Amino acid sequence: MGGSIVPSPNLPPAPSPSPSQFEPNTESIKRKLLRKGVHPTPKIIRTLTKREILKHNRKTKLQSQSETPSLTASDLQSLAEQSHFLTLKREYKRFSKAINSKTERQGPSLVGKPWERIEEAKLGDLVSENEEFYGESLKRENLKDLREMFQEDLRWVLDDDVDVEDDGWLLPSNKQERDLDPSKRWRNEKEAIRFLVDRLSEREITERHWKFARIMKQSGLQFTEWQLLRIVEGLGKNGNWRQAMAVVQWLYGNKERKDFKSRFVYTKLLSVLGKARRPQEALRIFKLMLGDCLIYPDLAAYHSIAVTLGQAGLLKELLNIIECMRQKPSKRIKNMRHKKWEPMLEPDLVVYNAVLNACVPLHQWKGVSWVFEQLRKSGMRPNEATYGLAMEVMLQSGKYDLVHEFFRKMKRSGEAPRALTYKVLVKAFWEEGKINEAVETVRDMEKRGVIGTASVYYELACCLCKNGRWQDAMVEVDKIKKLSTRKPLEITFTGLIMASLDGGYVDGCISIFQYMKDHCAPNIGTINAMLRVYGQNDMFSKAKELFEKTNKARSGSYGSLNGKFGNLTPDGFTYSLMLEASASAHQWEYFEYVYREMALCGYQLDQSKHPLLLVEASRAGKWHLLEHAFEAFLEGGEIPHPLIFTEMLIQAALKSNYEKAVTLVNTMAQAPFQVSEKQWIELFVKNGDRVTQGCLVKLLDALSSSELSSEVTALNLLRSLQSLCGSALATTSMPFAIEVTVKSEPSCNNGETYDSERLNIPSISGNIMVEKGPSEATEASFTVLSLGNDGKKKENGVTVDADSMINLLNYDMEDSTRDFADCSGKQAPLLNLDEYTKDVEESETDLAVNDEINGAIFIAFSELGEDPQKEENEAETAPRELWPTVQVLEY
Repeated sequence: MGGSIVPSPNLPPAPSPSPSQFEPNTESIKRKLLRKGVHPTPKIIRTLTKREILKHNRKTKLQSQSETPSLTASDLQSLAEQSHFLTLKREYKRFSKAINSKTERQGPSLVGKPWERIEEAKLGDLVSENEEFYGESLKRENLKDLREMFQEDLRWVLDDDVDVEDDGWLLPSNKQERDLDPSKRWRNEKEAIRFLVDRLSEREITERHWKFARIMKQSGLQFTEWQLLRIVEGLGKNGNWRQAMAVVQWLYGNKERKDFKSRFVYTKLLSVLGKARRPQEALRIFKLMLGDCLIYPDLAAYHSIAVTLGQAGLLKELLNIIECMRQKPSKRIKNMRHKKWEPMLEPDLVVYNAVLNACVPLHQWKGVSWVFEQLRKSGMRPNEATYGLAMEVMLQSGKYDLVHEFFRKMKRSGEAPRALTYKVLVKAFWEEGKINEAVETVRDMEKRGVIGTASVYYELACCLCKNGRWQDAMVEVDKIKKLSTRKPLEITFTGLIMASLDGGYVDGCISIFQYMKDHCAPNIGTINAMLRVYGQNDMFSKAKELFEKTNKARSGSYGSLNGKFGNLTPDGFTYSLMLEASASAHQWEYFEYVYREMALCGYQLDQSKHPLLLVEASRAGKWHLLEHAFEAFLEGGEIPHPLIFTEMLIQAALKSNYEKAVTLVNTMAQAPFQVSEKQWIELFVKNGDRVTQGCLVKLLDALSSSELSSEVTALNLLRSLQSLCGSALATTSMPFAIEVTVKSEPSCNNGETYDSERLNIPSISGNIMVEKGPSEATEASFTVLSLGNDGKKKENGVTVDADSMINLLNYDMEDSTRDFADCSGKQAPLLNLDEYTKDVEESETDLAVNDEINGAIFIAFSELGEDPQKEENEAETAPRELWPTVQVLEY
């Protein structure tokens, strides 16, 4: 087992390595761009690199052609493949010619269509003509299997023109052969329209698709105005507004039919787009109508576009439409036949009501006055819908007094309020906090004989629940149960639970949930509402119990809760709410369990809600969940949240996995967001209880010694690490006193030996050994002036025992070339102190000299070298006071 493996002599020799691919010099490309004043972004570098590679390949190809004019192996192979293709082409032509000759003698042949029958005689002739066919005879059962395969898995292969409803479509008898004439395929016109609508509704298809024209032509319709109206209407009922637009644009885009455009078809299309809530597409179609005299909009078209824009809240565009109604058509309009044609119109009540509808989401309460002024000038009388929309605008704008004022005006005008009007009144009283008045309004509606809708009673019930009166709300729920047109009761109860939660009545939420189980089965929306209630009110045990019962109901092992639960399937919101409840209760083991269940069910975390939960779980020891979510986001094509990137970086630094840290930083640098230097510092300060000074130093060393990206995020990280790692040394900006003892030994044994630096805040003591002569030992201490907390100069009494220390005190600050000598005789150059000190005035020269000496001493420590183990221990125990204390910016 442990012996060496001797290669077999029969094995073929190893292939020679392929020549290395040409790689342009990116540094030279960057320098050229900088000389031209262009910032070398990664995208520009990649583009220029690809161009250099293509240029190199072209030159290489030209050189190879000039040097070796003979054919290469690849050329010979391509010629052989071309020759083989020509041979197959000739054989196919002979086969087709033989089939055509038999067709002329024996009648039409159906060979080549697997859904048509092939007679045995014809099959025998085919086999005799094609000598290369060695297969068995075709069987009806095999063709049925082929049909099922095409229907289930390979439906897209078919031409989409085969009707499979008839069971005998595959192999019809001679008497039941299908007539392929499109005009005779359908019994009547309505059946053809139904077929076309169904076929177009099966897929997202546009007029540019090659199958679209095929389907339209195979319908056999002449596409008259009546037929187009039915087709567009049918597609609109199915919600296929794209196909409806495609039908109109394909038909009227044809040159043969451009003079047969119908205004009514375009108006129907506007209605379809309005019901589908597609205002921009409807506006584009309307502008197309304004440019053609044949389809110039009439009052019905103006009504349709006005209602669509009003529902979308596009007030500015709607006012432009009103101006178009009153103006003459443009002189550049197409197909103008009558010079005196003037299709100007005045807006009516429908258009003005649409303006009020557009003011609702925009809270444009001043627009109500403008609308009523226009109605007064035009001599039109507002109807009940006008007053109701005006009240809705005032309600959304917070003008509750004007809501009641318009209600009184509506009564004086003689307009009978409808149920929707009372709904606005109930909502207004609710917002004002007048609960009893809201109840009296509904009772007044019932006295007047107005049939209440479910929305009125639902608003009143929510109003009562939000104010803690859930028992009174159940009376309104009983009235909703008696109505024929209403939403399911589970939706009503879910809304009441959320209303109680908004009001802060947790007991009311639980009571409504218990009451609900006696009247209807809760759905998954109700379960999610109760999980939110439990999670936000520190009721983790109840949330856990409900979640587990829901899982059991899904599996079928636990069919109901109190006999009222059906088959429930947790959705993404269920898992999300349970994750939040587990995190708020610090139940990280159950958090991991829920996360695994969520991943197994195929749901992915929401990056707008869950990154902070993952970070908290990672700090609690569940870092593997963070890595799984990080990989899941990348596999799904999403860019992970910045919080996930930064926590992954911190975890990699804590585990001393600096290679992974460098990869994360380079990946993060290419993301579409940027992290500033201040944000990096705030991040490390916030995580100061986990990340030590030594960890930051090692991370800085790893990033400095690696190929780091030149993007802004990576550069800001380096600057922040340099700032934090240098804060323990560059202490000249903080008030402290220094006591330094300098010792020098006559000789050095076994290399360099130095004492380590001791950091004590606010007093810093240090030991340094400086070689003065070959055999002299000197001890020195000196006085350092510093600023106390009161801003005055303080003095520490010391004595000078040697002339060498005086020389050190009289160090010339302008001489930046002085070197310290270690015991081995090597020269350790000092860094320029100007980079670490600030300019001072001449009156503060003494203080500046002392600050420069402090900086020189610390630089000497870093240049001469310290005991690595002791330096690491002391760096890790450096006090947090050295770090900036700022607020952490949340991403």
